[in-house]
Amino acid sequence: MNLTFENTRIKGRIILTDSLHEEPTLLKDKTLYKFIWVISGEIELDIDHQQIILKEGQLVPLSHLHHLEILRVDGEYYALMFNSNFYCIHGNDHEVSCNGLLFHGSSHVSTFTLSEDEKRKIGTLTGIMTEEFASGDHLQDEMLRVLLKRFIILCTRMAEERQGVVRENSFQFETIRKFHVLVDTYFKEKKQVQEYADMLNKSPKTLANILSAYQQPSAIRIIHNRIQAEAERLLLYTSKSSKEIALILGFEDQATFSRFFKNAVGLSATEYRRMYKKDLVIK
Repeated sequence: MNLTFENTRIKGRIILTDSLHEEPTLLKDKTLYKFIWVISGEIELDIDHQQIILKEGQLVPLSHLHHLEILRVDGEYYALMFNSNFYCIHGNDHEVSCNGLLFHGSSHVSTFTLSEDEKRKIGTLTGIMTEEFASGDHLQDEMLRVLLKRFIILCTRMAEERQGVVRENSFQFETIRKFHVLVDTYFKEKKQVQEYADMLNKSPKTLANILSAYQQPSAIRIIHNRIQAEAERLLLYTSKSSKEIALILGFEDQATFSRFFKNAVGLSATEYRRMYKKDLVIK
């Protein structure tokens, strides 16, 4: 099954498939946000050069920034994908509040184990989507967008529940989510905690306390993790030099970037590229 709808006027796409591993063009499409969940058995994924095994009843959301390979399929799964032209999570953040929670630029990804009720809800939505892909009338575009929004909201609720978000602490958690969004947006230009605290109208100490209360990494670690993830992607998936990468990431010079990368990864940029890019070629 490979169901696709495209609004050619705005170049919006939404895709529901159970055979993404057989679609190299889709796998290489760097515009698509993805939800992947396993119906039975298990699948093995390589996400930003990190292997994870997704088992029956588990789901993972991936942003358009994540590099995905499907290494092994021993069961059934679905992949629901869409681009920003079909549904913009930034422009519609007030509707679904998933930006910085489900979708972010860090190489760390969240895997959710679904409850029976969550499996049922996702199964119901998937079934309705499947029918809607076949409708072909003038309301199809909007219906698929509404169904996608419901799917995203369901997954957002799951993520919030796993994080222990309730009405009493939702304001604090929203601060964390907005912090992640700001880091994703400005990590190339802003590298100091104070800069993000100012944009959130918080003191650095208040931000640190909120992050600590939710067992989150420190603010500076979150900033550095985002920079590191982008540096690794540029080293592995482009041919740009360390000097070019330093410029892209907003470092004052190549030497400063090299020190940052060596401290973060334990290897120089050249060593990292030589070691891991070789693995990619072998695959």
